Amino acid sequence: MLRSGAQRLRGLPLQSLPLRGSPGRPRLACGRQGEENPPLSAETRWKDRAETLIIGGGCVGVSLAYHLAKAGMKDVVLLEKSELTAGSTWHAAGLTTYFHPGINLKKIHYASIKLYEKLEEETGQVVGFHQPGSIRIATTPVRVDEFKYQMTRTGWHATEQYIIGPEKIQEMFPLLNMNKVLAGLYNPGDGHIDPYSLTMALAAGARKYGALLKYPAPVTSLKPRSDGTWDVETPQGSMRANRVVNAAGFWAREVGKMVGLEHPLIPVQHQYVVTSTIPEVKALKRELPVLRDLEGSYYLRQERDGLLFGPYESQEKMKVQDAWVTSGVPAGFGKELFESDLDRIMEHVEAAMEMVPVLKKADIINIVNGPITYSPDILPMVGPHQGLRNYWVAIGFGYGIIHAGGVGKYLSDWILHGEPPFDLIELDPNRYGKWTTTQYTEAKARESYGFNNIVGYPKEERFAGRPTQRVSGLYKTLESKCSMGFHAGWEQPHWFYRPGQDTQYRPSFRRTNWFEPVGFEYKQVMQKVGVIDLSPFGKFNIKGQDSVRLLDHLFANVIPKVGFTNISHMLTPKGRVYAELTVSHQTPGEFLLITGSGSELHDLRWIEEEAVNGGYDVEIKNITDELGVLGVAGPHARKVLQKLTAEDLSDDVFKFLQTKSLKVSNIPVTAIRISYTGELGWELYHRREDSAALYDVIMNAGQEEGIDNFGTYAMNVLRLEKAFRAWGSEMNCDTNPLEAGLEYFIKLNKPADFIGKQALKQIKAKGLKRRLVCLTLATDDVDPEGNESIWYDGKVVGNTTSGSYSYSIQKSLAFAYVPVELSKVGQQVEVELLGKNYPASVIQEPLVLTEPTRNRLQKKGGKDKI
Repeated sequence: MLRSGAQRLRGLPLQSLPLRGSPGRPRLACGRQGEENPPLSAETRWKDRAETLIIGGGCVGVSLAYHLAKAGMKDVVLLEKSELTAGSTWHAAGLTTYFHPGINLKKIHYASIKLYEKLEEETGQVVGFHQPGSIRIATTPVRVDEFKYQMTRTGWHATEQYIIGPEKIQEMFPLLNMNKVLAGLYNPGDGHIDPYSLTMALAAGARKYGALLKYPAPVTSLKPRSDGTWDVETPQGSMRANRVVNAAGFWAREVGKMVGLEHPLIPVQHQYVVTSTIPEVKALKRELPVLRDLEGSYYLRQERDGLLFGPYESQEKMKVQDAWVTSGVPAGFGKELFESDLDRIMEHVEAAMEMVPVLKKADIINIVNGPITYSPDILPMVGPHQGLRNYWVAIGFGYGIIHAGGVGKYLSDWILHGEPPFDLIELDPNRYGKWTTTQYTEAKARESYGFNNIVGYPKEERFAGRPTQRVSGLYKTLESKCSMGFHAGWEQPHWFYRPGQDTQYRPSFRRTNWFEPVGFEYKQVMQKVGVIDLSPFGKFNIKGQDSVRLLDHLFANVIPKVGFTNISHMLTPKGRVYAELTVSHQTPGEFLLITGSGSELHDLRWIEEEAVNGGYDVEIKNITDELGVLGVAGPHARKVLQKLTAEDLSDDVFKFLQTKSLKVSNIPVTAIRISYTGELGWELYHRREDSAALYDVIMNAGQEEGIDNFGTYAMNVLRLEKAFRAWGSEMNCDTNPLEAGLEYFIKLNKPADFIGKQALKQIKAKGLKRRLVCLTLATDDVDPEGNESIWYDGKVVGNTTSGSYSYSIQKSLAFAYVPVELSKVGQQVEVELLGKNYPASVIQEPLVLTEPTRNRLQKKGGKDKI
């Protein structure tokens, strides 16, 4: 199996061993090619003031310093506790790839690679960038489906990506055992870069444009001031900063604790192996592409005349450095490594030797085992943090090298222009909250590391660390009856089991075991009455003498009258959709604001920041965890609820979009006549501890009407048929409300100069380039999910945003952005699903009229229109 070189390494302190370089250059600890010795003045000078203070001198922090300084910001200061690249950067394998399953994270990868291609020319510093391309290997049919699924999402992006067959793979990687290879996902511009040289080149650029990079200068104290600035203490001196960015890598938790935050981060041990010269590799005329064997769960690339491969161990075998979480990172830890553990990775070594047989004859000359930082979901945390003014983070990078360039540019643009250049809510640090305990973080980090290369299905659920403390009052009542989904710490029913049907979690790229149960729930709401747990909604109470003025400034819609609710949007200064909320005016000057579960702290941060910056006299309270929410919807909803309350629920007395405080079977609720299903319905807001009792009385009262449960999958079908837009899909910081078809909610003629108003007027004057349309398409056993490519005349012209099967017309249904000239009703386009283009038609929306609209038409005698 392994030759003696590997055995000799067992138990030795690996940091004493030299780490070899990539082809044609020394690497990391040996030689440090590209290191720039800054002028003495750069190291000795000190600034008392900083516009932006960055804590951490890894590749991410240095990239941000480079981008801010290059963009013209004065007084950019970076403080590093020991030396640049200490921590995780210096020992990284340095892989760079255009690929990412996340839509906008592709933009981050793209920006990084384009920067790295030009950095050496700009700074004069060697970066050791190799671009031999990369191939992801599929050895099972489901992997081929996954590649097709990813290809449908790449057509409307700038990144090059192709599915290639075994012959092409063999030609590009002749050392491969092709016995099991079915296909490859090929990215031509991928490769690897020397992390040390990259960081030093970015540092040279940062200094060139005027940034101060100071080290060693550990931050010993961070204190916020009442004016939003920060006092920063180091052994080198003190500094006042207008803005602080925590980019401290695996020290980020320590920095967070200085300001009272527990960032959910945990270091894990990642090992990779470097071989000696392999004659077959040395004989190659061109560098091998980077290989990712997904079933073997490892990456492999050429390293000089040998190979480097890094496995991702299973969650049972991988090692979490939990002592650092409980006791802190050891003082002085910088460019050290952990002891290697070959036993942990042997199954991956064997898989690599089977796939690349020349490895069987190779000596292992080095094993690198170093710390990398994981967040619970493996994605970094990037942006301003809720609850602290002018405290930003760029932390939790499991793949810092490929993210560094793009994130530096992304954050720089956000800081300089007051809004993000595109939407990356999946990286929002505010996606975590008080429910994110250390135990949860460790369980999820272990799961995320072990699942690095598992098949990425749509509607994927991961179960480690669940449930959290954030369960609704209905969790115990419903957990055995349904398939739960995870929403910002909450458990929420996705679909309910039917008697005699498969209740297992079976993710698939095609219709699976939830298809028929969701259809049953759909009919339940359309024909009878259904109940849904909506407790994960984000909920805020806002009151005070300036509450109306604040909301008029924040929202593009008018402020509802007392006792009424409306749908309102917060826009960015450039006129993009930052958030969608329902605003209920409960008593004069007091409001209940409701947002989606994933937007809770994202929206709260924006509201709080605007309140402080504008000097508004308001009280803002997050009551998300205090209130439970039950939705009751369907034609019999009124009949059921009327049995339980003395309040008149008739259409003339309790109108659509009205809100009232009442009692349901003596349980106090705030009832809003609204439903995301588009059917007759109410949302009932109540004390979380009353949820189970409220649910029981409603279910008992509705027996005669055939009441039953429904989940979020059925609700998604219902809202799509009614053409209700969803934030995060049809609208976000990548879209403006006019192209999203939200004109009804945007009041450009209201007196208040709401955020984004002037930008929106300019957008309207210039005219739109694209529009959101509703499509129907006949498929076989696959339905659109969102982000699939739209084709017309042999070219990609747009993308879907969300989709599902419509049980009313028994076809697939999708929202999509297309050029204005292709947005007319009846227009024919194609939607790409799993490698096949399906004909689609633009339809008049909505597919199904909402209950209030049907009711209004009926009163006008328009039955034939319904």
